[in-house]
Amino acid sequence: QVQLVESGGGLVQPGGSLRLSCSASRSIFNIYTMGWYRQAPAKQRDLVATITNGGRTNFADSVKGRFTISRDNAKNTVYLQMNNLKPEDTAVYYCNFYALGAVNYWGRGTQVTVSS
Repeated sequence: QVQLVESGGGLVQPGGSLRLSCSASRSIFNIYTMGWYRQAPAKQRDLVATITNGGRTNFADSVKGRFTISRDNAKNTVYLQMNNLKPEDTAVYYCNFYALGAVNYWGRGTQVTVSS
């Protein structure tokens, strides 16, 4: 059973930065897309950013210009660099790997809280 493990969440002041990481517990063959989603209390889970195996990225409008996403295929790891964080970025952040065979892997989530 493959597990995705997120790290890097925490409490940060508005305007601060955090870097999230997500790694698979073992190698996954042919991961097409790696991504990050977030879910605030009483809201649906929304896309934050994705990156394909070709390096194409996609971002939610609310994070464009502030967040960057990158991946290390050799390590089966995806990163989310979050800068200029705002209170509205507060949520549980989940990583997702979409792989060969239309298989979706999800992490358990890491809490990000932006507050003064």
